[in-house]
Amino acid sequence: MGDLFDRHRTTLGAALQAAQDRGYWSAFPEVPSGKVYGETAKEDGLSAYRARLGRPFELPGHPGMKAVGQEVSPYGFALGITYPAADAETLVAASQSAAPAWAGASPEIRVGVCLEILARLNRMSFEMANAVMHTTGQAFAMAFQAGGPHAQDRGLEAVAYAWAEMTRTPARATWVKPQGKGEPIVIEKHWRIVPRGISLVIGCQTFPTWNSYPGLFASLATGNTLIVKPHPGAILPLALTVQVACEVLAEEGFPADIVLLAADEAGAEITRDLVQHPAVAIIDYTGSNAFGDWVSENAATRQVYTEEAGVNSIVIGATDDFAGMCANIAFSLSLYSGQMCTAPQNIYVPRGGIETNEGPKNFDAIAAGVAAAVDALLSDPARAAGVCGAIANPATLARVEAARGLGRLVRDSAPLTGVEGARTATPMILAVDGDQTPAYEEERFGPIAFVIAVENAAEGIARAAGLAHRKGAITAALYETDDARIAAAADAFAAAGVNLSVNLTGGIFVNQSAAFSDFHVTGANPAGNACLTDTAFVANRFRVAMWRRPMAA
Repeated sequence: MGDLFDRHRTTLGAALQAAQDRGYWSAFPEVPSGKVYGETAKEDGLSAYRARLGRPFELPGHPGMKAVGQEVSPYGFALGITYPAADAETLVAASQSAAPAWAGASPEIRVGVCLEILARLNRMSFEMANAVMHTTGQAFAMAFQAGGPHAQDRGLEAVAYAWAEMTRTPARATWVKPQGKGEPIVIEKHWRIVPRGISLVIGCQTFPTWNSYPGLFASLATGNTLIVKPHPGAILPLALTVQVACEVLAEEGFPADIVLLAADEAGAEITRDLVQHPAVAIIDYTGSNAFGDWVSENAATRQVYTEEAGVNSIVIGATDDFAGMCANIAFSLSLYSGQMCTAPQNIYVPRGGIETNEGPKNFDAIAAGVAAAVDALLSDPARAAGVCGAIANPATLARVEAARGLGRLVRDSAPLTGVEGARTATPMILAVDGDQTPAYEEERFGPIAFVIAVENAAEGIARAAGLAHRKGAITAALYETDDARIAAAADAFAAAGVNLSVNLTGGIFVNQSAAFSDFHVTGANPAGNACLTDTAFVANRFRVAMWRRPMAA
């Protein structure tokens, strides 16, 4: 069984070093190129995805009392895939039966299995891209990257952290206590990793793999069994993940039920039953604040790791690249139609305007500059489709309609052209005054942005940081040319538990978060209690137990 660990030892070592250095490193190439993945990989992945449509999804031996599945692509057609489904009691019983074999495996064995699962998922990244695209609405390139290599890197990052924590304590040591002139006391001591138990991973619709893989692989590597609960609208990506995991486990002689799929349908979800089941020990949750609050309130003594909602902000104080600033913000607002937990919503701008490399710009000119940059970015229909993708949930379109009257319309939202049949919307930009807090102090998930008039940048920073402290935020951005004001903003946002980006004008955007370098969410404000990935995210998924006995001196 140790062959898998040896096979992937180099990758694990590089991941550990990258997590320590925090520079750029990726184990899995993000470019969907035939030169990297094979000349026929794109066509093969599409064929594999299409072969799954309109038929039952195969999970041999998986507990199943019925078949469920009502996924509809945001691009306008039903997937027609059904999945084996069982109630919470049946899934928990199967997970408990499989647990002893996995708990008894060494850290090397478990980590080797996890690394092999990730390697196989990487080889099927094109199939996964199509699955993610047609359950989330992400455009293909984004679905490939975020659903494939970037998610795999986040999974690998969690495995690396888990390995580091599990091996921090040696498996065996000899304890010798001197006794003066007498013989020393010699104790043989042994330590072992004891997993918590069943780990429940609750996926979201918009990023089913990227948000789920850290918790999934952190729990699996540390010896816990898994019940993976996808969003009813995005089952396929996590079903593929479970399928690969089960194949690797079975090949290595373990019960496939170590990793289970908890498929269900909207209106008949089993999530609450699983959360409240006394055998569930760990819960990873990504989703809305409302259900996240319920999970936390009903989790009792379980370990709960959450990423929920927040209100992300940009503060504009000054810039030496006005066009670059507007273009960068425009892309951040447009990417995946604002359906990212890292997407900005609020843009704070001084009422009296700012200084720029193009001369002074007043409030209206700044708002118009951002709107014009959005128009320019989306002027080509093919590029617009590739940037915006489609809307995952019809409720997001309703949210856009409801928001239209919340402020002065700077740029209206509209469907994309050239993608008929798809559910689409471009960014809506509204201008409001800083005192109109009911308009902009709630998260309005989707392509909705507010340009907010404040007295100066300092007020904008204070409002944005205060809002993050009260209601949560995952990202913040600042445009400023004065180093003292930048330092003050960094202090304010750090105190609010928000990661800050400053003066982004090129090919990096506030929405993006890189594994092995960026910590995604800090766990320090209401947007989530966990950080992807730090030591705290993995270390409490297991405990360390000891046995000892005297030895002859």
